[in-house]
Amino acid sequence: MRLRRGFARGALGLLGAVLLALFVMRFFGPVTTHTIWSESRRLDAVEWEWVPISEIAPVAARAVVAAEDANFCAHWGFDMGAIRAAIDAGARRGASTISQQTVKNVFLWQGRSWPRKAMEAILTPLVELAWPKRRILEVYLNVAEWGEGIFGIEAAARNHFGVAARDLTPAQAAALAVVLPNPKGRNPTALPPGLRRRAGQVEDGAALIHADGRALCFSG
Repeated sequence: MRLRRGFARGALGLLGAVLLALFVMRFFGPVTTHTIWSESRRLDAVEWEWVPISEIAPVAARAVVAAEDANFCAHWGFDMGAIRAAIDAGARRGASTISQQTVKNVFLWQGRSWPRKAMEAILTPLVELAWPKRRILEVYLNVAEWGEGIFGIEAAARNHFGVAARDLTPAQAAALAVVLPNPKGRNPTALPPGLRRRAGQVEDGAALIHADGRALCFSG
């Protein structure tokens, strides 16, 4: 009985801590993340600078959504259509939404373990309830990895193109977006032909979701 009560108190305490963190991070960015912390230890230092979404080129936000989660504004954290397509493809393609990736990057750790996936499944709807879509995307853009020791779109823009995130061109934004699935193995300034074609598709997709309204939930 005592063990059960202790477990219940511990679970309630953990839930309370998570809810508090969700509330605080609705307004303030994380001090660090597990990935940034571990990479900082491995490399001695990382490049990371937080910028509000108002200081990120709108086309860059649209490019990332077009590349990673075109239905970002329509789903509640899980894109069931993409999940079904991934199952039909034999799970050879990814189905994680930007909301799921934000949860993984901010609250959890990298990897494919079942405990992490279970926690991600629990936390993603909570993040969707607690944060507006624009905030979810803002956090994602600021904690995503864009190269060895390069975190956040501001550091990525300055490191790869020598400009601030607010000054990214459509082509530069698309090139950065196609790096996201494999940030350590791809260089946005030296994309192979296949990825250059993919970047062109992303650039067109960013223009399309701007025109058809699928970017409204995060547009300023």
